[in-house]
Amino acid sequence: MNKPNKTRAIAIVILCTLVTAIAQIMWKTGANSLPTITWQLITGFALYAIGAALLIYALTGATLTLLYPMIATSYIWVNILAWIIFNEPLTLSKWIGIVSIIAGLVFVGIGGRHE
Repeated sequence: MNKPNKTRAIAIVILCTLVTAIAQIMWKTGANSLPTITWQLITGFALYAIGAALLIYALTGATLTLLYPMIATSYIWVNILAWIIFNEPLTLSKWIGIVSIIAGLVFVGIGGRHE
């Protein structure tokens, strides 16, 4: 398997965070049926395994210090998905957090240009 270039590695990590955010939504849905193991719980575990494989592959294409902060995008995905699926509120403080994460990732990206 070929190593991804830096841009592709970043995109793969962002995809990884989306996949694991969906896994968290599946766990939340399945948790309502505990102690019964549901398809949502099993799907959540499978998606986490896929996310881990994506992250491992992405790590072959760029430095850890560039890629790992991108994991913070999972917070953004979970908030958006919880708002859409569970009708959870997106409060001002959550929006400030989301904007702060995006700003931080911009700075990490700028710093990663020279790696």
